[in-house]
Amino acid sequence: MPRSQGFQGLRGVMRFVSVLLSSFMLAIGVIMAVIDATRTIAARDWVFTPLGETWRATWPSLLASLETSLKASGVPFLWDPLMLAILNAPGWAVFFVLAFAFYAIGWRRRRPDYFTHAYH
Repeated sequence: MPRSQGFQGLRGVMRFVSVLLSSFMLAIGVIMAVIDATRTIAARDWVFTPLGETWRATWPSLLASLETSLKASGVPFLWDPLMLAILNAPGWAVFFVLAFAFYAIGWRRRRPDYFTHAYH
């Protein structure tokens, strides 16, 4: 097997994994959006659940260990302005952005066929 075919196979697998992760992120984002929409209708006011609040409710030990590791990494701005801004954003918005990013990574541009368009 030539080396280029192996690389193309790996590229296809990574594209598949990226699109699969995009689908999972989109599903989580839709679930979080539906939960926020339900709370908004019940409260008759805009309700956006921050990602940090959802994360603390589901897996608080992971959030605490992430905070500890980012603060100890020697780059404190990763936690204070960056992660806190992400954690204060609505969870559905964060997951929609992640879904778009993973989909964009896995997207393959179609090559135009220059010889067949003249005959249509």
